[in-house]
Amino acid sequence: MEINILDSFVGLLSPSQRIYWQYIASSIFIASIYLLVYKNEMKINLSHKLWLHKSAILDYKYFFLSFFIKTLLILPIIISAQEIAIFIYELLTYEFGYMRINTFSYTQVVVLFTITLFVISDFTRYWLHRILHTIPFFWEFHKVHHSAKVLTPITFYRVHPIENFFFGFRYAASIGFVSGVFIYLFGAMIGVCEILGTNVLLYIFAIMGSNLRHSHIKISYPMIVEKIFISPFQHQLHHSRTYHSKNYGGYLAIWDTMF
Repeated sequence: MEINILDSFVGLLSPSQRIYWQYIASSIFIASIYLLVYKNEMKINLSHKLWLHKSAILDYKYFFLSFFIKTLLILPIIISAQEIAIFIYELLTYEFGYMRINTFSYTQVVVLFTITLFVISDFTRYWLHRILHTIPFFWEFHKVHHSAKVLTPITFYRVHPIENFFFGFRYAASIGFVSGVFIYLFGAMIGVCEILGTNVLLYIFAIMGSNLRHSHIKISYPMIVEKIFISPFQHQLHHSRTYHSKNYGGYLAIWDTMF
């Protein structure tokens, strides 16, 4: 799991970071349209009482703290996705022998790999998020995130250091597992459909307003769409006392429907 320290600290320059400038710009654009339609909410969302609230200021502190925690403490001790991929490949080879599927073109494998990475990563994120809510021991860490009194995009970084470790391992395990299986089935010539070095599906969701999930911009999707994809308002409801046991999904709502 390689890390560019500058990009991690200056997230505005890295498409892999939630606060990449394009994601922020698109969220501002979407929010502006929303506020033009719902003008009665403009004072709330643009008020210094929101952005300079004690809770928001604490979020800003968590944002800077998270950089040092991830860089100096978590990344050095988390096993990398590459190591897990090698382990999975060697395990499958040992158990089932050599295998290679040659009926798919390189483009087909890349598309399949991209979609599988996205789905499996979101699936594991759903279950970890659900565990953090439903098992008291893990809730002690996750309740830090839900202690926010107001929501801003920086609330995303309001995470207990131990929870950062959980999600770091989840990421490495899910990416490593999928990569190991694909290398076993299709060989090392696999790749991801990318935009600016980021999984194209993650980029699309980010550019469509992921930052508004932690905000008071209540954008929802048509009901049939919200059965598949998590809208900003669905995640805002998740932060409420009434519905915090709902909408555990990251990008996909199908897990909540299924389970």
